[in-house]
Amino acid sequence: MSAAHVRGVPAEHVLRDAQDFSLVLGGPLFQLFRRAHLSDDALLLVRQRVVFIALLGWLPLFALTAAEGNLVGGATLPFLKDLEVHVRFLVVVPLLIVAELVVHQRLHPIATTFLQRHLIPESALERFDKAISEAFRWRNSTLGESLLMAIVYGVGVLYVWRQYMAFDVATWYAKPGPGGSTLTAAGMWFGYVSLPMFQFLLIRWYFRLLIWTRFLWHVSRIQLCLVPAHPDRLAGLGFLSSTVHAFGLLLLAHGALLAGNLANRIFFLGASLVDFKYEIAVMVGFLLCVVLLPLLVFTPQLASAKRVAVREYGTLAERYVREFDAKWLRGQAPGDEPLVGSADIQSLADLANSYEVVRGMRLAPVTRDALIQLAATAAAPLLPLTLTMMPLEELLKRLAGLLF
Repeated sequence: MSAAHVRGVPAEHVLRDAQDFSLVLGGPLFQLFRRAHLSDDALLLVRQRVVFIALLGWLPLFALTAAEGNLVGGATLPFLKDLEVHVRFLVVVPLLIVAELVVHQRLHPIATTFLQRHLIPESALERFDKAISEAFRWRNSTLGESLLMAIVYGVGVLYVWRQYMAFDVATWYAKPGPGGSTLTAAGMWFGYVSLPMFQFLLIRWYFRLLIWTRFLWHVSRIQLCLVPAHPDRLAGLGFLSSTVHAFGLLLLAHGALLAGNLANRIFFLGASLVDFKYEIAVMVGFLLCVVLLPLLVFTPQLASAKRVAVREYGTLAERYVREFDAKWLRGQAPGDEPLVGSADIQSLADLANSYEVVRGMRLAPVTRDALIQLAATAAAPLLPLTLTMMPLEELLKRLAGLLF
């Protein structure tokens, strides 16, 4: 890459910003973790963060329910039998935290790859650098995380949880009464500390996905230097196909969260897993859209590049085969030029291969294998709940019947 200034922006500065690209290394909470020695500049110390946050949400609930007599009894849904709360803080929270490290490591090289593959023309380096800077500004926004916290308390706790998630029976967190449910001491901690903390960690991921989508959108508005004959069949954008796997743990966390919620309803409200088939389908479909749709912003450019390339390579191929035909089939070849070993034959084959690559060029950096793998990842935590529909022995027999 040229070291020249491009409209006042040094190429070295653009490369430095690209090398620092990250969706997760920033924001007030990240800075707080750094000061508390629960994180560093590379998002290491994962174990410390997992233990601290998981126990901050779960351990006080254990202690308070034990003191109130709701640990193993005293309510229709005692604390130790509430599968959802255990899955939420002991499984989902660790997955959300570990996912930060995975996403950082896998998406960190993306901006640099755009430059290394010369996909960004020098005239657009300023716009590319602005896209990176805007992603940094949103990621580091104190206002953004403050709004997320306001949404958590104003919508997530006071409305969604109380109206749709809380049970109407006596639980460890609330006791029904003539004037409505009354929160226990454990319920107060859960409703105003544990649950908001969890919801903040969760919706902050959606904020990061918004930043990711916005970054890709800005890059897609640049007229990229695509190469339709690139063997990745994505004109050089094939590296984007692997980015979806960075969010695998996030999808797994959502699947575990849904599994814990459904488990409570199956075991304590007498529901059946098949009663939630539409909810499961909607959840899996939604998660796939959230992860895969951002990549479709490149489809217009890929489609345009393919149309032009098919026409141009077709014209080139027509010209070459006419000259090949005239030379080798119409007697225009020099008499002393041997046919065997002629480079013309190999060039014809290479041209045919290039034309097939262009014709087979895909219009989106999304593969069927990725779609299947992500859907399976999101649905995997629900598999143990199938044991509520049939005994394990019967389930294994049916699986064996499918395989053999």
